[in-house]
Amino acid sequence: MRAVVVDIEGTTSPTDAVHGQLFADARDQLAGWVAAHHDEPDVAAALDAARQEAGLPAGAPLDAVVAALTRWIDEDVKATPLKTIEGRIWAEGFAVGRLDAHFFADVAPALRRWSDDGVHLAVFSSGATSVQRPWFGAAADGDLTSIVTEFFDTVNAGPKQDAASYERIAATVGARWSTTPDQLLFLSDVPGELDAAAAAGWQTVGVRRPGEPQASTDFGAHPTVTSFAGIAVLPAEAAAR
Repeated sequence: MRAVVVDIEGTTSPTDAVHGQLFADARDQLAGWVAAHHDEPDVAAALDAARQEAGLPAGAPLDAVVAALTRWIDEDVKATPLKTIEGRIWAEGFAVGRLDAHFFADVAPALRRWSDDGVHLAVFSSGATSVQRPWFGAAADGDLTSIVTEFFDTVNAGPKQDAASYERIAATVGARWSTTPDQLLFLSDVPGELDAAAAAGWQTVGVRRPGEPQASTDFGAHPTVTSFAGIAVLPAEAAAR
């Protein structure tokens, strides 16, 4: 392999850490934050996109948009405008110390081992890149953004269960790291995401974390592990020798 790309929720981090902390924070902060930032260009664009996706009329009042966004949070809808706004809220939360990050104990040692072996590391999550970076920067045993250097979400890559999204990521990292799709490994707890990555020519491993929602899911032909410690990544240069 030349690169490993990881999902976050249920893969590197407990689902409860996302739902229990981040989602609750976004819900609590949403109305006040939107009122304070609605006229900023990126926020205004996200709110307009939310109006359209929610079937609201153009120019619908902020309270109607906030109600739709709140419903999406409660239903865990992976809507891009919601993820954009959540990302901004959470980035602020990390900056002021309102939030902290949580990782499974095996994640940081594995990432550092792979990086030391010359493997590039990236993230592909439905959460906005604006929160992915501070999340990996706030790891309890040290900032991981020095080794995890590329971040992809549904805005800059596309839907996570669409093979075209993985083709876009492969093109981006291929240009930067001289990789081909078959030298990319995707780790996720969602079989549909692994199917899409495999369709784009990637290698895949399903992550079946005990106690997580996907622990008993059928991963089909994808090999599975319960811990990153169970994955041996052989760098492409070593494989060639």
